[in-house]
Amino acid sequence: MTEKPKIKSADAERELEKVQEQFKALDNQVQTMTLDRMNQAPKADQEPQTKLSQVEIDKSKYLYLKPARSISSKELFNEKWREHYNFQKEYVHFTAEHKEIIGEIIEIWTKPFPGMPAELWNVPTGKPIWGPRYLAEQITKCRYHRLVMKQNVLTEENSVGQMFGALAVDTTIQRLDALPVSTRKSIFMGAGSF
Repeated sequence: MTEKPKIKSADAERELEKVQEQFKALDNQVQTMTLDRMNQAPKADQEPQTKLSQVEIDKSKYLYLKPARSISSKELFNEKWREHYNFQKEYVHFTAEHKEIIGEIIEIWTKPFPGMPAELWNVPTGKPIWGPRYLAEQITKCRYHRLVMKQNVLTEENSVGQMFGALAVDTTIQRLDALPVSTRKSIFMGAGSF
């Protein structure tokens, strides 16, 4: 923070101290907002952008994704994770959706395990594709939390008056999503048909 300005008036000095206390209270409130508390926020309901019939799925040509770029790793692969890695690298059939910029290709980096190369994927949206399970799960992790100030919450009461306003998580917004072609339900961290 910057230095406290020098003020000659005693009233202005008291007001400045009150404002600094309010900033400290807001800073403490933001610091207590942990990721666990944010993840408890309700997820905003959204309809899938791509509505595919079974005939369209059957007629669509199979598009298998490969990384556009790969950067090798100097780390050693831990063999105790081999079985989990074999499960994660299996190709699954899904449709990617970009909720923020509809129709835009998703460019995403993955590095599922230490010792594996970092890979850049260019994922087309709105069509059934085949890609590794770890890619689909990485896409579904792309979400953010919308924070709002609740004006009706009393945060402080002192000789000057009552202060209202508290920072809270409103909703969790899914920015990118990968939906299985067969069930069309959202997947998170291996749940669902992936």
